Amino acid sequence: MAQEFTTNKQVLKFVEESVALCKPDNVVWITGDEAQYEALREEACSTGEMIKLNQELLPNCYLHRSAVNDVARVEGRTFICTRKEEDAGPINNWMDPQKAYKEVGAIFEGAMKGRTMYVIPFSMGAVGSKFSKIGIELTDSIYVVLSMKIMTRVGQNVLDALGDSNDFVRGLHSKADLDAEKRYILHFPEDNTIWSVNSGYGGNVLLGKKCFALRIASFQGKNEGWMAEHMLILGIENPQGEVKYIAAAFPSACGKTNLAMLIPPEIYRNKGYKVWCVGDDIAWIRVGEDGRLWAINPENGFFGVAPGTNMKSNPNALLSTKKDSIFTNVVLNLENNTVWWESMDKNPPKNALNWKGEPWNAESGEKGAHPNSRFTAPAINCPCISNQFEAANGVPLSAIVFGGRRAKTAPLVYQSRDWNAGVFVGSIMASETTAAATGAVGVVRRDPMAMRPFVGYNMADYFAHWVEMGKKITNKPQIFNVNWFRTDDEGNFIWPGFGDNLRVLEWILKRCDGEVDAKETAIGYVPYAKDINIEGLEGITEQTIEELTTVDKETWTEETKGIEEFYAQFGDRLPKELSENLATLKANLNK
Repeated sequence: MAQEFTTNKQVLKFVEESVALCKPDNVVWITGDEAQYEALREEACSTGEMIKLNQELLPNCYLHRSAVNDVARVEGRTFICTRKEEDAGPINNWMDPQKAYKEVGAIFEGAMKGRTMYVIPFSMGAVGSKFSKIGIELTDSIYVVLSMKIMTRVGQNVLDALGDSNDFVRGLHSKADLDAEKRYILHFPEDNTIWSVNSGYGGNVLLGKKCFALRIASFQGKNEGWMAEHMLILGIENPQGEVKYIAAAFPSACGKTNLAMLIPPEIYRNKGYKVWCVGDDIAWIRVGEDGRLWAINPENGFFGVAPGTNMKSNPNALLSTKKDSIFTNVVLNLENNTVWWESMDKNPPKNALNWKGEPWNAESGEKGAHPNSRFTAPAINCPCISNQFEAANGVPLSAIVFGGRRAKTAPLVYQSRDWNAGVFVGSIMASETTAAATGAVGVVRRDPMAMRPFVGYNMADYFAHWVEMGKKITNKPQIFNVNWFRTDDEGNFIWPGFGDNLRVLEWILKRCDGEVDAKETAIGYVPYAKDINIEGLEGITEQTIEELTTVDKETWTEETKGIEEFYAQFGDRLPKELSENLATLKANLNK
């Protein structure tokens, strides 16, 4: 039976061994056929795994609820299983692979009895592109099958593209009993394998997402000479019709999706500027034959946080969810069988069920949607999706941008002196905690390149890989750092953010083209105030820009202590290029 889909011995062996372990009653291969998907949707609705929404208002959209104990990525239950502990590094949780296979294998033992195992062949990136990678995910969840259809390219054509190759990632997932104490998300980078058990939440079970596209792919990239990064990719089209591309990395709660789908301010729109979204979360980056860096978005959809997404904050994201989407852990509006979440609009439904499926109304004082509730939507739905979204070779990068949420430290924008100084800038990235996270507010959390939870190996080696890549790129993109979150003494944001961030991106691209000068500071180059376009901005003057781009030596001297402390955990594995850049920074601050 399986041979009708593929004769690849490695794929067949992987499926056979997993069937022997999990003991499903049936095995179904996902072919990409629409009739098969429709039958699965009907089955999921009949068991309550999914709820069919109003098909006139939200065509082909469904609601899914995860278990109450299973609503987010679990960093504490996520492991990198390398043969040597030091190869996982000080930031990752490590487990010995033999122990992991044995102990977690015991949890998988018979976990699919009475269930169906679905075999999902999927491609990260356009099928057949040399940038792309293939995975096979085995799961007992229809929600996973239907979400992977949105988030990746799935079907028989993927198996055809794989042929007899052994270059595929093996993903095994079972909801098992959804037991939080036995929940594990295991990565075996040396075996191209991912195991996820006892979770049904997207971030833990859509194995193409962070598990493959970042943790496993970052390890593959190190070995094969490319990069897997937690970066959005956007194109900026000027009035002459030229498009330049930027990749940007931000920790969570720093406006990443908003930037990926940015809507230009009116004065820019009137001149003919447009912004195109290539990707909102992950970039795979290779050196092209022209010596430039070229990037693809390996995903096929968006897995976005629902609360706060509305027609003001991010209309393109909201419009992306209007058809063919799956909503998780949001409010079910019983009045018209649609969905709602906090800040979607100012009209919460009177008759509704909350994310747990309990009767709810806004007067209760409790949130109706879970704070980490999600939408899974096809990228093709996005009104500003780039026409290069499916480009087999990706798009060429003019600039790489890092950013974080800092009240006083980082200026609005600065440029690194060179590639290794840029790697240094990315490695010291940090955000101050907001009220959204548990614990103290204003605590600095280092999140290098926004990859802290996602590097599949030792982060010091990851920094070294960035340094090595710099030697291969003859036509390097410029590296910048931005900070939209500087505050005044009352704690109010000074910069308006959102669409007006295009004003900063415009300066970045002008720097890449050598069209504007910049002034040198202890940390790098900052703009002259006159070169940031503030036309049409209320309350922002050239003096405001001067304040936003000042580099306070005392604050930065304090910052270097935090950097030293962070670097110390890597010992002598830290690349000397980073230590040298830290020494340069300290010397500059003492001048």
